[in-house]
Amino acid sequence: MITQTQDILFKTLADPTRRALFERLCRDGELTVGALTADAGVSQPAVSKHLGILKQAGLVRDHHQGRQTHYRAQPDALEPLLDWTTQMAGFWHRRFNELEDLLKRMDQ
Repeated sequence: MITQTQDILFKTLADPTRRALFERLCRDGELTVGALTADAGVSQPAVSKHLGILKQAGLVRDHHQGRQTHYRAQPDALEPLLDWTTQMAGFWHRRFNELEDLLKRMDQ
């Protein structure tokens, strides 16, 4: 069963622009809104809105330095999704083993 936290993370990362921003922050480290906007393909207000949603979900943190806001990814926030993925992997592993057993019995 999906928890509320997992649901929020899935919904947040379902948007391709938010997912791209999060991935870029994971890959490149701390970046300003301006740097993120330059490669985002959307306007600065749109990037700021997406970053706000990522921040609410706990996927990014920000800090202000002068007039600029810097964002940093929080990859540990994905931990609840790892739990879900592990559960699903176990489920499908068992199902495929059962299917394999059935197919072997049918071949005999």
